[in-house]
Amino acid sequence: MVKHRIVTLLTKKNHLDKIEKVWAFRNVHEKHSVVNSSLDSVMEIGEVLVRASSSSIPLHHRNPVPSHFHVHLPKASSFPLSSENRIFILGIGFVAQSLALKLQNHGWVVSGTCTSHVKKKKLEGMGFQVCLFDANYPQPSMRSLLKDCTHLLVSIPPVAGIGDPMLQHEELLRSSLVDGNLQWLCYLSSTSKSSLNLNQVFWRQVMCYCCLEMKFSNAFESKYNLRDASCLAGVYGDCGGELVDEDYPTNPKSESAKLRLASEEGWSNLAHHLGFSPQVFRLGGIYGPGRSAINTILKQEPLSEGQKMRKYRKYTSRVHVDDICQALMSAIYTTPPREVYNIVDDDPAPREEVFEYARKLVLKKWPGLNLEHLELEESSGAKMRNQRGEKRVSNTRMKKELGVQLLYPDYKSGLQSIIDQIENPFFQCS
Repeated sequence: MVKHRIVTLLTKKNHLDKIEKVWAFRNVHEKHSVVNSSLDSVMEIGEVLVRASSSSIPLHHRNPVPSHFHVHLPKASSFPLSSENRIFILGIGFVAQSLALKLQNHGWVVSGTCTSHVKKKKLEGMGFQVCLFDANYPQPSMRSLLKDCTHLLVSIPPVAGIGDPMLQHEELLRSSLVDGNLQWLCYLSSTSKSSLNLNQVFWRQVMCYCCLEMKFSNAFESKYNLRDASCLAGVYGDCGGELVDEDYPTNPKSESAKLRLASEEGWSNLAHHLGFSPQVFRLGGIYGPGRSAINTILKQEPLSEGQKMRKYRKYTSRVHVDDICQALMSAIYTTPPREVYNIVDDDPAPREEVFEYARKLVLKKWPGLNLEHLELEESSGAKMRNQRGEKRVSNTRMKKELGVQLLYPDYKSGLQSIIDQIENPFFQCS
């Protein structure tokens, strides 16, 4: 049995060094996509990896939610507090979970998908209806929830070699939604973020299932490149440092950027087919509590491939999770005049500047903390590649038409808020 042989292989000594063999074995012997229906293989491998760790494993949440929000909203009494407001979220991750909690607090029924049993149990404990995501065979329960929902938020990236995991079932989607209650659809895209590859999809499911100890999981993710990567130019292509707004012609160069644009167009076409205008939010680099330069420095993690690639970029657009939620809430409760919005802050500062400021904040708050430098040298060729595709992303339309007043207009205000919430630098949510 394939799963048995994978598990047996992982139980051997130095199991981390066997990952390549496991992956190659799976590619040869499994005749279906790695975004597999039952996730049994992921569960078994996850259990083995947990047992292989030398210490007991606390449950670390991958997508922490701030203990409080700073988003300024109308009074609750001005919202239609009715369970008739139902949102389905494809991919309840870092941003979507924050939004889900806010909507739930205002009387909404929230349902959606995730990719692990552990995350499903956690989200259900928050009061959400959750289905395990199955890109090959969408569950009947998911189709039923889709038909009943009034709002749909799509927060799953395309997968290299596959494209958008749900749009491959477009006819099924249309049949589920055409006679339903859907009146609003928003696709969360990106100004630069790439798609996932199949390797990342499968092993992220393993990591998420077993909730590995921080030190163990960091080494695992770094070695096998399971963290987010960025393409250089995104859907806008090579802009030569120009200020890019939503009307700037899209000209994606990389495969991942082309997949992003195809996903935008696919979900937009679906909304138009259903008779209403969609929203497409092109997000900058997302950061927030538990997911920022502050946290990377405190954890002293090795840099991801995406971070290494961004080292020499002059401009890096980013946005705080609370400001994304502001924009989403505005789009839900108003009728935006246009479909595409860039969601970024005012300061596309270079990554090195951001990390230097974060380091100063950390040392100011904990002067005795011993920090290692995370910077790694990069070849001159990589430097030249990163200088191509430079762009500054305009947020004028977001401010003017969505009425967003940024809570964190630059990285300094955002990082200061994050470090103010951290009491112990040695204990953080992962």
